[in-house]
Amino acid sequence: MKVILLERVAKLGQMGETVAVKDGYARNFLLPQGKALRANKANLERFEGERVQLEARNLERKTEAEAVGTKLAGASIVVIRAAGETGQLYGSVATRDIAGELAEAGFSVVRSQVSLRAPIKTIGLHDVSIVLHPEVEVEISVNVARSEDEANRQAAGEDLTGREEDSFEFDEDLDEDEELEDGEELEDGEEASDEDEAEGEEKETEE
Repeated sequence: MKVILLERVAKLGQMGETVAVKDGYARNFLLPQGKALRANKANLERFEGERVQLEARNLERKTEAEAVGTKLAGASIVVIRAAGETGQLYGSVATRDIAGELAEAGFSVVRSQVSLRAPIKTIGLHDVSIVLHPEVEVEISVNVARSEDEANRQAAGEDLTGREEDSFEFDEDLDEDEELEDGEELEDGEEASDEDEAEGEEKETEE
């Protein structure tokens, strides 16, 4: 389906452009959200007649988004979740959770503005993009931890994940040392066998 964009849409185009999109994307998102019109002669004339108002409205929204973005950029929120020793969450942190935490912090952000490729499933500091406007995007830090104390330690730079992996690597080092020692014992044993054989040969010569 071809549509006329009423605002800039990421990876599609700028306001006023006619682009081809999948029917489902147009019917389920672009058209009902007021981001586009079906591309036909009547709608093209309608767009041209409303272009000035649309551009003015877009500029107003962009200005408002930039004002919010200035305060929001670089902000950090803490999300407390239960997790195992390796840092794997027993659940996950989704766009809804992040939007809720931002709302509690005084920012008016809806879940559709939170850009996550997949839910967060491990503790740690995660950079998340917030799309306040098609032309205004900022990054925040989401500090996922098992407690407030852990969140503070993570914020200070401490890595609370991978402890078991470190322990495992240490064990591997010990195994390598043991293997070396075993190898040395074998080499000593081989030398002893050579000496025994030499002594045997000397006895045969004397006889």
